[in-house]
Amino acid sequence: MAPSGASPVARAEAFVWLTARVLEQRRFAYHFLDGSPDAVEAALTAYRGEDGGYGHALDPDLRGPVSQPHHTAHALRVLDEIGRCADRRAELVCRYLTAVSTPEGALPALHPASGTWPAAPWFPAPPGGRGAPAAGSLLTTGPVVGLLHRNAVWHAWLFRATDFCWAAIDALVLAGRPHPYEVEAAVAFLDGAPDRARAEAAADRLGRVVREQRLAVLDPERAAASPPAGSAAHSSFPHFPHDFARTPDSLARAWFTDTEFDRSLDHLAGAQQEDGGWPLRRGAWAPGTALESRPVATVEALLTLRAHGRGSPPAHPPHPG
Repeated sequence: MAPSGASPVARAEAFVWLTARVLEQRRFAYHFLDGSPDAVEAALTAYRGEDGGYGHALDPDLRGPVSQPHHTAHALRVLDEIGRCADRRAELVCRYLTAVSTPEGALPALHPASGTWPAAPWFPAPPGGRGAPAAGSLLTTGPVVGLLHRNAVWHAWLFRATDFCWAAIDALVLAGRPHPYEVEAAVAFLDGAPDRARAEAAADRLGRVVREQRLAVLDPERAAASPPAGSAAHSSFPHFPHDFARTPDSLARAWFTDTEFDRSLDHLAGAQQEDGGWPLRRGAWAPGTALESRPVATVEALLTLRAHGRGSPPAHPPHPG
């Protein structure tokens, strides 16, 4: 344990070395201890399958060796953090994405083969089990397409997948009651979409829906007593402004006032627990998953706080995008 009075990063460091998987240890070391990007990539490679995708419970809530779009989206975020989300690496990932795409060119929420492996109850069940067709999902497609565009990756798979994301976001706005997870995925796409004027217009429309449906908790002190209205009331945990705008240059940042965002960051900073880690915001559903997931949440919380000017200065300059 870190000594009493230690900084939030020092307290988190003690927690990470005590509990985290090698990948989260090396991510923490890269971001806060001037660690090597090679070490991060080496740890991430252990989760890569022969098909070019990623599996092996990269997200601890989705078990089994099968490569999954969800895991692959997480892997691309890690590669983006270390400036390696391009070149040969991206080509191999895009081959996998092409192979598992749905007929409309998008990614399914889960690969049908995942039906034989344990998963948290909030993951949708693959339709019909192994080999059954699956529908495209913005939840997986949006973050992947956004990151690939952000890193100037060009691949044939991206054309139809990009069209799918635009249509899916238009449908979210038209329906007027998106789930917060869908909003997060939409923002991940819009923040990287190459058509910036179209992205800004779509983000403006989506932001109005978020405000109208009260999908973000604007007063964290009242979150427990008064859950948000709309879809957020049925999500597994309340969402806050920082969940949608993880960096200050995100299009979602314009949805909230400075006061609202400061409250959100105060809430995030105050959630650090006595052991130095951040808590899970969803329940533990199996032995060991909470132990693996809390260090992931801790690294993500620290990165969000630092991106918005809270916490220690970055050990590395931001990856150009």
